[in-house]
Amino acid sequence: MLTIITWNVNGVRARQSEVLELIERERPDVLCLQEIKASSENVPAPLVELPDYFGMWHGHKGYSGVALHVARNLTPAALTFDHPRFDHETRIVTTELDDLVFVSTYVPNGGKDFVAKQVFLTELDAFAAARLARHVEQAGKRLVVCGDLNVAREPRDVHPSLQRPEQIGQTEGERSQLERVIGRNLIDLSRQFHPDDDRLFSWWAPWRNMKQKNIGWRLDYVLCSRSLAAQATECTVLREFGTSDHAPVRAKFAVDLPRYEHSPVVPVVPVVPVVKAAPKPEAKSDRESQLNLFDA
Repeated sequence: MLTIITWNVNGVRARQSEVLELIERERPDVLCLQEIKASSENVPAPLVELPDYFGMWHGHKGYSGVALHVARNLTPAALTFDHPRFDHETRIVTTELDDLVFVSTYVPNGGKDFVAKQVFLTELDAFAAARLARHVEQAGKRLVVCGDLNVAREPRDVHPSLQRPEQIGQTEGERSQLERVIGRNLIDLSRQFHPDDDRLFSWWAPWRNMKQKNIGWRLDYVLCSRSLAAQATECTVLREFGTSDHAPVRAKFAVDLPRYEHSPVVPVVPVVPVVKAAPKPEAKSDRESQLNLFDA
């Protein structure tokens, strides 16, 4: 069995204990985190080198950022983590494990810089087409793209009381861009397992008891190659877990993978050097713009 969890934590320092609790409770083989809001130097010590995982923390202090961790017992040696050249704001990290390719990504909200969001989605599509999807299928590999994509795929992926076709995150153009990404031979696992659920939300504004009332949006996805989707056994939104405004999404696959033993002490995994461009001033207010956008 292969278990994958993706979660926008809305600040890993604020959610340190919850991340550890999630790992202890679920024992995911692959953990994808978004909006960590911390550089590797600012990640809390208990999380920097999770003893049972090889991983990469890829972020800015107080802004954006993603992480990707793979269970150490799935590989005989440390993994290499990378990010594509279009990633100027620490929004995507990838790694390969045998015939599996994992991606953790955080698409810009677009509230302060909509053009930047459109550009990122265009580049993500090109990345999936050129480097992953077609290459993966030809090489017999399987692809998993996890993360907060900041687009509600269909109108029903937004609560009826919040549906506004002109609102960022719901526009026809954004949905078309997301469909192009999914069209690269990927399957939206949440919809595969919940085709008729019109309340399949993963983000809720942090006011008016929106989460308790389940008045939200579906923004968090597990997308995977068709061949891997055929082996999926579940894709579940863990709505009751944690204090982030997003819920974790858990996917499981009936995949038998070899397991390896490692010594308990492992050095820091070397990662590809990251050239960090200073975020635009308006981009720093991604979270504020999201709350303003989604207020109802």
